[in-house]
Amino acid sequence: MGLNIADLSITTDAFEANGRIPEQYSVDGGNEQPRLAVHGVPANAVELAVIVHDPDAPLPHGWTHWAVYGLPAQSGDVDASQGRQGPNTAGESAWMGPQPPAGHGDHRYYFWVYALSRPVEGAPSREEFLERYADAVIEQNRVVGTFSN
Repeated sequence: MGLNIADLSITTDAFEANGRIPEQYSVDGGNEQPRLAVHGVPANAVELAVIVHDPDAPLPHGWTHWAVYGLPAQSGDVDASQGRQGPNTAGESAWMGPQPPAGHGDHRYYFWVYALSRPVEGAPSREEFLERYADAVIEQNRVVGTFSN
């Protein structure tokens, strides 16, 4: 996967980039899913994928909080009902908000968007997706928020 960050972006009105994610989006604070929007989708993209990942979780591959594949290759709000949710690290195909271990300090939550040149088959884990579809990523970008208990 090369460096592909021309025009594609992902934004949220839930928090400022690199700012603290409000409690209501955490597992213990209500587990609300923040509204996300995608902009600058390349004309040659056939679909989008969105993955929310915490690389600071004390596990070898961090913790995946959400994965959605098969999203329309268009700018606008991310609507999971238009795609297929893949498994988070807990094994559920659903949004799981921040919940770092108590006293573990700030964790970074990366909200990634990937514009793809070919469709994703099924609903792979984050690791499977990165392995199988790295060569299909036309552009990628992210917005990052932080959270701690």
